[in-house]
Amino acid sequence: MSGFEFIETSVTGGTAVIELNRPRQLNALNRKMVSEIVEAMETFDRDDDIRVILLTGKGHSFSAGADIDEMAEDDPIRLELLNQFADWDRISLIKKPIIGVVKGFVFGGGFELALSCDLLIAAPGTEFSFPEVSIGVMPGAGGTQRLTKLVGRTKALEWLWTGERIPVETALAHGVVNKIVAPELLMEEAMKFANRIANQPPLSIRLIKDSVNKAVDYSLYEGMQYERKNFYLLFASQDQKEGMNAFVEKRKPNYTGK
Repeated sequence: MSGFEFIETSVTGGTAVIELNRPRQLNALNRKMVSEIVEAMETFDRDDDIRVILLTGKGHSFSAGADIDEMAEDDPIRLELLNQFADWDRISLIKKPIIGVVKGFVFGGGFELALSCDLLIAAPGTEFSFPEVSIGVMPGAGGTQRLTKLVGRTKALEWLWTGERIPVETALAHGVVNKIVAPELLMEEAMKFANRIANQPPLSIRLIKDSVNKAVDYSLYEGMQYERKNFYLLFASQDQKEGMNAFVEKRKPNYTGK
């Protein structure tokens, strides 16, 4: 995949990598960059050979946030007509696992982008923050919603009201980050983890993500009913037959995603 201005993409085996590529601007997110990220994600989501998407940033930081120069003179009507958050909504529709690999600053829109990932692997020294309050605004691409669902109301209010920098160790303790990995091993460990998921049956991975996402919004009973339907659905797959037969025959399964 080529032709992008603000991101780079690559594929290794069943894992696709999307790399934010504005390192001199600390990967500040402008509208075109977000559009390119979503376009790449959707392309990889449609590709049967891709099992996992890794999202990371070039240089010393994942992303220091939105490009303030781009939006400083915006007004409500322009923002409504631009409908700039429509691209962000499309990230929620990606069916395949998205693993964020972060380091340095993960601020503002960069934090929102990280929270749009399914899992986060971070380097020591990584800092998270929603500093929008300090410039008279607030998160607008899901930050208040995703953070609250993840860490709870009171902790989310503390972080959002103060705009304080959150050390990676604190983020790990509150479930924002899945693991911390030494910087020199960050991408290597992320690829290993991605490959582990890529070797699982793709339809199971897809429907597990679907069911877990529903659990965030549904009641326990509604979520269990939804889970049950996805469980039944997997019994129509070739991978279910292959997986169970391989278990009985004591051999390694060969999953095809069908």
